[in-house]
Amino acid sequence: MSDTRRRVKVYTLNEDRQWDDRGTGHVSSTYVERLKGMSLLVRAESDGSLLLESKINANTAYQKQQDTLIVWSEAENYDLALSFQEKAGCDEIWEKICQVQGKDPSVEVTQDLIDESEEDRFEEMPETSHLIDLPTCELDKLEEIADLVTSVLSSPIRREKLALALENEGYIKKLLQLFQTCENLDNSEGLHHLYEIIRGILFLNKATLFEVMFSDECIMDVVGCLEYDPAIAQPKSHREFLTKTAKFKEVIPITDSELRQKIHQTYRVQYIQDIILPTPSVFEENFLSTLTSFIFFNKVEIVSMLQEDEKFLSEVFAQLTDEATDDDKRRELVNFFKEFCAFSQTLQPQSRDAFFKTLANLGILPALEIVMGMDDLQVRCAATDIFSYLVEFSPSMVRDFVMQEAQQSDDDILLINVVIEQMICDADPELGGAVQLMGLLRTLIDPENMLATANKTEKSEFLNFFYNHSMHVLTAPLLANTSEDKVEKDAVIGSDSSTICPDNFQTAQLLALILELLTFCVEHHTYHIKNYIMNKDLLRRVLILMNSKHTFLALCALRFMRRIIGLKDEFYNRYIIKGNLFEPVINALLDNGTRYNLLNSAIIELFEFIRVEDIKSLTVHIVDNFYKSLETIEYVQTFKGLQTKYEQEKDRQNQKLNSNRFRRDARALEDDEDMWFNEDEDEEGEAVVSPVEKSKSEDEFPESYEKFMETKKAKESEDKENLPKRTTGGGFKFTFSHSGSTANGANNSHNKSVAAQTPPAGSNGSASKNANLNATSTTPKGSLVGLVDYPDDDDDEEEDTSPRKRPRLGS
Repeated sequence: MSDTRRRVKVYTLNEDRQWDDRGTGHVSSTYVERLKGMSLLVRAESDGSLLLESKINANTAYQKQQDTLIVWSEAENYDLALSFQEKAGCDEIWEKICQVQGKDPSVEVTQDLIDESEEDRFEEMPETSHLIDLPTCELDKLEEIADLVTSVLSSPIRREKLALALENEGYIKKLLQLFQTCENLDNSEGLHHLYEIIRGILFLNKATLFEVMFSDECIMDVVGCLEYDPAIAQPKSHREFLTKTAKFKEVIPITDSELRQKIHQTYRVQYIQDIILPTPSVFEENFLSTLTSFIFFNKVEIVSMLQEDEKFLSEVFAQLTDEATDDDKRRELVNFFKEFCAFSQTLQPQSRDAFFKTLANLGILPALEIVMGMDDLQVRCAATDIFSYLVEFSPSMVRDFVMQEAQQSDDDILLINVVIEQMICDADPELGGAVQLMGLLRTLIDPENMLATANKTEKSEFLNFFYNHSMHVLTAPLLANTSEDKVEKDAVIGSDSSTICPDNFQTAQLLALILELLTFCVEHHTYHIKNYIMNKDLLRRVLILMNSKHTFLALCALRFMRRIIGLKDEFYNRYIIKGNLFEPVINALLDNGTRYNLLNSAIIELFEFIRVEDIKSLTVHIVDNFYKSLETIEYVQTFKGLQTKYEQEKDRQNQKLNSNRFRRDARALEDDEDMWFNEDEDEEGEAVVSPVEKSKSEDEFPESYEKFMETKKAKESEDKENLPKRTTGGGFKFTFSHSGSTANGANNSHNKSVAAQTPPAGSNGSASKNANLNATSTTPKGSLVGLVDYPDDDDDEEEDTSPRKRPRLGS
């Protein structure tokens, strides 16, 4: 075939990772019987001989590059490339390859990528394999060598050729011999040239050159060359630091000489990269990628060799947990493990998996439990870092350990409680360690990373454990700093004790961290945290912090309440209403005055959310109790909007009353009662707390707002008695106490209304039903108020504000 579209050059990659030109010819795709499949054939342009015969395998990764290049690998060390004269021919053959592999021709790679480090090799194909001629390695040639090394850095192909020349002729060792000569002669000009040369060779980014430069024989001379930067008046003292200052500590003697040499080499190369070499510019950022890889693979080897030496690791663990080990030795052991875990991050996922399982089997978590409780700050910090590696690797592994531990130990010495106590007791004024530990705790209690199997649900098991054994430890500082005793102790004579709260900056920061974690719990642990908040009356305690002089802490308290309201849960809403918990928020808004700041915006956003989401129970509570204080705030329409919602709902309820007044008879009453009971029973399955706490539909306002206020005032004296109490079923209920006289008095007028509508005795059993109704109405506890609205009992309609489930009539 003679058309130029299919004219190609064939390249193969040699052992030296250089591309050899195998000739020019024309390519075709055809079925080859011998190979049993579609194949690429290239016949020489000169004599028609076969330059290439390659079957298109279904699993081979072909790459299309630069519109005229197709590259693939036939074996582990046999890479091929076809360079087309025209794009059309490349597209034609590419379509054939994609057709065989069932791929869309628009892709540039048909399978998983080959080694991406080779990608740059194809950007410019070598037309010749001639090497660069290096000047002789002599003192008077150093300037010429430096210019040559510097000049090739901009060309990938010339870098490859120079690297090959340096490797083949043993040139680097000769240069380092010249360095010793220049240093002995105090030849500063020659030393400056050698700095440029060695730095340029490092930027060639060739692993084969690094093997020579970083060998025990050469590395200190390489470091010496890099001390003589022409831009610095006095040379640095890097060799002195590496040989005299930096000390290699063997916490347990390392008998493997290869391992010891690898550790030394890695430390020194890391020093060269981090300390000696200047930060690469934007144009040089890829020049040292192979140096990074060199360090990376060294670390992989070190971890693998240490991991395989079970005797070594067992001895380390034994000394770490031995009470007889002195503090200095234990500090070195913990720092060793910290570096060991840091190196493990270089491992592939499967190898890292095996690494951490090895540590877990050897007892890393019990060991951490011991060292995290020690007085030595450095030991605790290193232990925290190790713990963070374990949590990041497998939160489930840590959770399993602490739950098993709880069966054998007291709460005080549980690992997770030790972590919480370390967070609480962080001596750092900025609480850097506490912030780190708080993040780890959040990972451990995050349901998103908890597993669910056929036999168990980690979420329910661990959260039950956490709230039973650890939540009291986490909230202890919050409860201690918002207790009545604390308020009275801190109160200033003549001041309002309600405005007192912890104003120490470090304490405020700690409470903010705890609140952040509790806010996370509100969002992710709906059942457990709800029970805890109601049982401890936690929101009331948190809102004391609205008075803090530290605005960030007040905002944290507000954010906690905002997250609760954001759930739009009527159990939470009733708890807030009953506790009058909007009062501290509104006081903070009014105290803030006309200042337009974050606190002002956050509070208004909370009320705007209630308005936009039309949370009716909260709307009526806010308008009834606080509107007079809020109506003067006119720079936003939020509060007027709440008033409008309130009036609209009131009008709707009145219309509903009027429409229902004249249509109901006794039979309709029975039907409506049955419907009401059935609806109530249907809702029971959804209750998280006791069904006695179930209220009317959230769509219903109390029909008599004046009576609502009277009832609320009458109940204020009973708040303590009415706090949520745990039932035998593990839920919570609000107990409402009403005197017998109040209950009877409230129902007398209603009973008369019902009696007035009672038909004569004996008519379809209605008399007995109404007798039961009257009997129930006069019961002081759990009284049943009117199920029908009558014109003469509007004022009594609101008496039963408690969401008490009514007993079935006639039962």
